[in-house]
Amino acid sequence: QVQLVESGGGLVQAGGSLRLSCAASGTIFSINAMGWYRQAPGKLRELVAVITSGGNTNYGDSVKGRFTISRDNAKNTGYLQMNNLKPEDTAVYYCNAVGQQVTGRLFNYWGQGTQVSVSS
Repeated sequence: QVQLVESGGGLVQAGGSLRLSCAASGTIFSINAMGWYRQAPGKLRELVAVITSGGNTNYGDSVKGRFTISRDNAKNTGYLQMNNLKPEDTAVYYCNAVGQQVTGRLFNYWGQGTQVSVSS
């Protein structure tokens, strides 16, 4: 089993910053990719950013230049630094991890989500 625990969400004014963390634990052999997705009320879940084990990154168009994804492979932890936040960034942010367990079984897990609210 693999568990993902997110932290760092909260309420911030427009223009402010937040840093989300996602700590993965359990029977992990390797994490190929860690990503952040978000879902606002009445909208579909969308990609925010993803990072591979090699450090390659991909961002959603709406966050490019404002958000930065990173990871600490030794700690199996991913981060999302969010700067210049806008009210439209308000959503529940979910961490996702794809990898391989020590048994050889592949996994694809989601965190429980953390609320990010940006006031105007």
